[in-house]
Amino acid sequence: MRMSVSAGGRGKSMTPDAPISNRALAFTLIELLVVIAIIAILAALLFPAFSKTRAKAEGIYCLNNTHQLAVAWTLYADDHNGRLAYNLGGDALTRATAPRTNLNWVNNIMSWETNSDNTNLATIKDASLGPYPQSTEVYRDPSDHVLSQTQRDAGFKHRIRSYSMNAMIGDAGDISVGGTNQNNPGYVQFFRLTDIRQPSQIFVFLDEHPASINDGYFVNRAYVWRWLDLPASYHNGATSFAFADGHSEMHRWRRQETKPPSMPDAAALPMNTAPNDEDLDWLIDRMSVHRQPSGSSGE
Repeated sequence: MRMSVSAGGRGKSMTPDAPISNRALAFTLIELLVVIAIIAILAALLFPAFSKTRAKAEGIYCLNNTHQLAVAWTLYADDHNGRLAYNLGGDALTRATAPRTNLNWVNNIMSWETNSDNTNLATIKDASLGPYPQSTEVYRDPSDHVLSQTQRDAGFKHRIRSYSMNAMIGDAGDISVGGTNQNNPGYVQFFRLTDIRQPSQIFVFLDEHPASINDGYFVNRAYVWRWLDLPASYHNGATSFAFADGHSEMHRWRRQETKPPSMPDAAALPMNTAPNDEDLDWLIDRMSVHRQPSGSSGE
């Protein structure tokens, strides 16, 4: 609609402002591409920082898990007159696994198949240590999402356990009849809390490698340079350990062979290693202590 005025504006007409073109408000293709490029650059810069933060948080969470398991293990001993939870295992030479019983600290045999031991929380809750932790979540490293293709196809999200117990801790059943562990007869088998003279130097729980973990019994032999069971290395090449005094710590491995990828069957076990392997040596030193000759005092 047009409007005419005569005073002071003779001969002029006024029209309302025309609507702003939609084209004037839109991004050009070049502008859009520039914005996308900037977002991509920022994401590339920030993603490593976010990943490191997440990895660090998962490492702290894992340390807390092993600490909580150590607390539960101690509470069990307190309730059983100092007697440690059963840690049933098999013969390391034949790769035998622990017998199935809720008498054990856990009662599942992990595998890469779809059997219920991988997902059934009753195998944890109903076992001897089950009543002590506040949650079954403490049995799994938050970084452990390792599954076989068969398990992924079946809809598995993760398996329920990432941690195992030092084979020299607790009654190992037939393997420790007579007071010594057949897998390491020259070393002390700890049956009671008071047997552990240097609790800050003996580990109880550790994060076990997914290629190695089956039962809850982590065993290596002190007399051969060979890995039978392998520690995990989810946390930038490090493993979470809980010690008999209750503290937890991360230990970083030095040799690349100790850190195979976290995936099914990543390591062909048993796995020979170099003589005087510093990684295996570190673990054996914290597994137990030498037995004293008959008639001597102390450990």
